[in-house]
Amino acid sequence: MTGTERFVRSGDLRICTTTTGSPDDPAVLLVMGLGLSYDWWREDFCDALAARGRYVVRFDNRDVGRSTHVTGAGISPWGFLTRRARPVYSLGDMADDAAAVIDAYGGSAHVVGASLGAMVAQEVAIRHPDRTLSLTSIMGRPGDGRTGKVSWRRVPDFLRPPAADPVEDMVRTFRRIGSASRTAQDDEDVRVTMRRAAGREATVAHDGQGGGRQLAACVGERDRTADLRGLRMPALVVHGAADTVIRPDGGRATAAAIPGAELLELPGMGHDLARASWPAVIDGICSLSRTRA
Repeated sequence: MTGTERFVRSGDLRICTTTTGSPDDPAVLLVMGLGLSYDWWREDFCDALAARGRYVVRFDNRDVGRSTHVTGAGISPWGFLTRRARPVYSLGDMADDAAAVIDAYGGSAHVVGASLGAMVAQEVAIRHPDRTLSLTSIMGRPGDGRTGKVSWRRVPDFLRPPAADPVEDMVRTFRRIGSASRTAQDDEDVRVTMRRAAGREATVAHDGQGGGRQLAACVGERDRTADLRGLRMPALVVHGAADTVIRPDGGRATAAAIPGAELLELPGMGHDLARASWPAVIDGICSLSRTRA
């Protein structure tokens, strides 16, 4: 059962968190992707992890949800196309926010990230190895500038102006970039989550540019390959074989860089966490998190 929200300090920022399950179980920290609040780790997914004896900790990254929204420019369409960004903050800064959350919930956790969240999770493992019991990188890349590039046919998805109906637009977006196995239930998940996330974010002051600032941090990421080679915790890399947003060679390069990492490449999976992928992903997370903190 999901708990009440709690705010954690990360420097001058307030990070909004929530939990599912028993604090007596091993903690699993879930880090969400670009512009998405913790709501996108759906409650059914978290309940399934908790039923397997995991204490699930979710949080809103800076600039989304009810966490602090900062100020400053994001990234222009030209900057995105040319891969030039002047980020207001880095993925490392976002990783330090995640580490502050870990400290607030016991001081160590199995860290799981999806998409941009995978890159943040990698930075958590690199910058805070004493807090990271294991690393699961889903739909990520190592930042080498060669692997995990977006397919050119997906670029317009990043450049389109806001839609008149953002909820149905998001449903269509996930139909374009997501898994072949997406169902009507997955579409309804998007509608419910979009409305819940929008309602939560409406309670805090923001300029509507948070996603652009996160995208600038992603475009301006550093090459983590050498540091990933130095990791010494259990690691799992999950990637969709049909991912066109962060292409599968990004996952392969991540797994190749981390000593002993397991690569789980799922046929038909795109750039989403459709319900059909949940059993394999949850099994993988649980296989790494058998040891209690």
